Amino acid sequence: MAGNPQRKWFENRTEAVYMRKEHTMRQKRAKVLLMVVLSLALALTGCAGRRQGESTESQITIGIPQDIEDSLDPHKAVAAGTEEVFFNMYEGLVKPDSDGNLNPAIASDYDVSDDKKTFTFILREGVKFHDGSTVTVEDVKYSIERCADPEASTLVAAFTNIESVNVLDETTIEIKLKEPNADFLASMDTAIIPASNDDPDKVAIGTGPYKFVSHSPQESFIMEKFEEYWGQGAHIERIILKVTANVDSIVMNLNGGAIDMFARLTATQVSQLSNDFEVLEGTMNLVQALYLNNAAEPFNDERVRQALCYAIDKQYILDMTSDGHGTPIGSSMFPAFGKYYMPELADYYTKDIEKAKALLTEAGYPDGFSFTVQVPSNYGPHIEAAQVIAEELKAINVKAEIELIEWETWVSEVYAGRKFEATVVGLDASTVTASAMLLRFNTDNSKNFINYNNPEYDAAYARAESSIDEAERTAAYKECQQILTETAANVYIQDMAEFVAINKKYAGYEFYPLYVQDYSKLYIVE
Repeated sequence: MAGNPQRKWFENRTEAVYMRKEHTMRQKRAKVLLMVVLSLALALTGCAGRRQGESTESQITIGIPQDIEDSLDPHKAVAAGTEEVFFNMYEGLVKPDSDGNLNPAIASDYDVSDDKKTFTFILREGVKFHDGSTVTVEDVKYSIERCADPEASTLVAAFTNIESVNVLDETTIEIKLKEPNADFLASMDTAIIPASNDDPDKVAIGTGPYKFVSHSPQESFIMEKFEEYWGQGAHIERIILKVTANVDSIVMNLNGGAIDMFARLTATQVSQLSNDFEVLEGTMNLVQALYLNNAAEPFNDERVRQALCYAIDKQYILDMTSDGHGTPIGSSMFPAFGKYYMPELADYYTKDIEKAKALLTEAGYPDGFSFTVQVPSNYGPHIEAAQVIAEELKAINVKAEIELIEWETWVSEVYAGRKFEATVVGLDASTVTASAMLLRFNTDNSKNFINYNNPEYDAAYARAESSIDEAERTAAYKECQQILTETAANVYIQDMAEFVAINKKYAGYEFYPLYVQDYSKLYIVE
């Protein structure tokens, strides 16, 4: 996407922003033509094909930008896109709601000791797994201990502090920690799976409102309502998740009726939708940034990273990619985190081209340099942000070559393999705890894909994690954010605006302060 095609996109986008009136008229004319063509196509072909002969009242087809990972094991999930699907199939002892509160789930009640080292849970009576078996304390013990096993789980970092998991009786389980951790309760939203499941990679057995039906790689993932769910349960019987990795086909699939809902659209895509859709606006609850490999030259030099920060205008990126929607941020935290979020860090670096050039000269790059930005090809918002960043960096003689790569390649090469210079993505949190966002930057953390190495940061994080005093813990977490900003760990951009398009036949969509899609809340409009 580098070179002329990239420049062409940038010029087109600039025209769209600064000549909005003409753009809007063109879109209206295009919509009229598109609706005529679609009406004729639907009259000729009907909708039976995509519904496979079933009533629209029994199911909804939802587009997703990436396939889930190869494994159905919730303890091995890495990608946020996989985790948000599994949110509907698996549950933990507690579960977050749309306000970010942790509510009892498989556990009906719990108690936390004053020293924040002992957590006791009472199991809810009669909770069923999708195979019809009843959840037992042995299943809970097995699941939690499994998460601490690096051979069986990618969640080890959150469970290394566990000293013991003890079954007290048939309904009570106790977890003792080595060190105090006030945020440990949030880790208990981790999926409970049956100890009897010998192959969780291929056999999905959870307790959530939806159960697994089938998975056709790179095509679809299907779930059905679990009739024996312990809670309120789902409204729509069948969820068909259709993999729509080609960003250029999303609007066509929506307007053509192939999918009924798609989350995280760009502003440009929203402007192209027919009147059949309601567009909801929230926030993505993630940190979008130009993530830099701190172990790779020239980004192993703090001055180079700072220079890039001074060359970027966050608000300009928002204006160009989402018509100004979104929230500029300056560190690895977003507004939904409330007391931990530091809005003032968004203004730590204000655009200063001369200062950026001076830093590059000081670092030994007076004539600038070139580097490659690898971006997942299935995420339009990140592609557009990368294109604007590349244009801005030209002012300091830095050339950013954009390379679009398949999502699976990004996960294996960039995230897991750490074989990259820079990338534009968004990082999310599984719980509304500061540790969920900041743990990954500890020097030895397995998720520290940018290879950030800062003893001062490690010490501040350790203080935060071990403190049982709320004020002290909050202050230490804020110190972590301050360090990330001052050392320019990454070029932080925004918590992106989230545009969700949903066919007006359906309603009930709720935004969460997490990267979550809760399909159980959706229902058919009467």
